[in-house]
Amino acid sequence: MQQNYNKIQAAGLSLVAISYDSPAILKTFAARKNITFPLLSDPESKAIRDYGILNDSVQQGSPQYGIPYPGIYFLDNHGIVKAKYFEDDFRERQTAAVILMREFGIEPTAKHSSITAKHVSLSTSASTETAHMGQHISLLLDINLPPRVHVYAPGVQGYIPIDWQQTDSPAAKIAAPHFPAAQTLFLEAIKEKVPVYEGHIRLTREVVFTNDKDIAPLVDKDGNLTLQGTFRYQACDDEKCFLPETVPLTWTFHFEPLDRIRAGTHSNP
Repeated sequence: MQQNYNKIQAAGLSLVAISYDSPAILKTFAARKNITFPLLSDPESKAIRDYGILNDSVQQGSPQYGIPYPGIYFLDNHGIVKAKYFEDDFRERQTAAVILMREFGIEPTAKHSSITAKHVSLSTSASTETAHMGQHISLLLDINLPPRVHVYAPGVQGYIPIDWQQTDSPAAKIAAPHFPAAQTLFLEAIKEKVPVYEGHIRLTREVVFTNDKDIAPLVDKDGNLTLQGTFRYQACDDEKCFLPETVPLTWTFHFEPLDRIRAGTHSNP
């Protein structure tokens, strides 16, 4: 959130975080992590209960009793909830960059990596360059096609559709890719309609980094972790289809461990 705070403010949004932690804990945490947006204390979990997100699986009397199911609400100027982001696993979190991209079309600032390919231009990027355990991160694959060149969309019959595969990794859970709506192209020579992509298209898929035990062996000496995949396609122009191509893809993240330091004591009864 802090890394994207300038973007959040530039979009005309306000940001506050609410937790069951005491003001002393929040003050120490904010100072240590250079948090500049408001952190609000809900020491008896009243607001958490009012929102119906108290984690009732935690035993009363334990230090963790009073925690919420973590999530993000997006409210308009009238206090109406326009969107919410919650996860079944309390260890997972949506990132501000993903939400800004989905809700407002604000581009992430992570750098793009260009890839050499035949008949198309490819680049990879992600919603963030710095990763933490439990983060939901969007992998982005941008494809630019020259004029009068197309590729076939998934679901096409009798032709080779584009296909994005990711190499399995114990460090991450990898969701299926999201493909945008295709165009319909009429092939005059054979009087057939087919779903295709032309111009620029962006494919996305979500990954969640798992736990420190699985991630640590895959992080290099500089703290970087790389995910690998492939993109297969067959480009066609108005006259012919070229040979299918498979291109290797990579995304590299700087991995940071979670902040597990806790200052002060919790004031919940």
